[in-house]
Amino acid sequence: MNIVVPIKFVPDLVEELTIDDSGAALDTAWMRMILNEFDDHAIEQAILLKEAGAGSVTVVAPDTEGVDDALFAAAAKGADRLIKLTGNFENDVRSHALARVFANAVKTLRPELILTGVQAHNDLDGAIGARLAELLGMPYIGYISGVSLAQNKAKVRKEYPGGLIAEMEMTLPGVIGVQAASQPQRYVPISKVRQAMKTARIEEMPAAELESAGGPAVSRMFRPEVGARAEMIEGDAGDVAARLVELFREQGIL
Repeated sequence: MNIVVPIKFVPDLVEELTIDDSGAALDTAWMRMILNEFDDHAIEQAILLKEAGAGSVTVVAPDTEGVDDALFAAAAKGADRLIKLTGNFENDVRSHALARVFANAVKTLRPELILTGVQAHNDLDGAIGARLAELLGMPYIGYISGVSLAQNKAKVRKEYPGGLIAEMEMTLPGVIGVQAASQPQRYVPISKVRQAMKTARIEEMPAAELESAGGPAVSRMFRPEVGARAEMIEGDAGDVAARLVELFREQGIL
């Protein structure tokens, strides 16, 4: 079985983000990009399936900052094939555009299963996995925390609010949005990544031209404004309870 994992990169929220002169986009000149956390879980889940005898794992990534390091790290975990999509990915690419690029590339790989991160913190126009499934004409299940394969079907554990878990079955080929791998992500020492840099090969594949159509257009960005601060209620249990009742009455709750 051929398992493909498309991955994307997102702005590092540890760094300070600035708005460019247009006021409608982030300034990418000094913006640090890192691998999307949920995509890292998708890679881990793919490797777990491979280790269970599922087949081979191909990781596909756009050519952006840090892509080589992320691909070699995937190889150190156990990925069999690494593909870098070459093109202009310097700006923060929206999900509609990136999904179309991934769809064109994935078609040539003919996968039975596609695993993606369920979401990313810069997805303003929907998750890539669902868009990719639509473009490829495949079924999609998201918010998955475990996958097992049997013949041409995938059995998944889907999470719902309130701690509810559902078990579902999907006929392959299909796309799965991974929220968490079925086991904790493995630690890969830097020595193993360096070894992968010597033995693994990153293939380059020309990406389709990016099309910006689809999804809502951002007309203006603003920094969050500082609002009212929290009030800390001090005293014993009786004083705190009395103050809470007072506040509830002031707000019209009681």
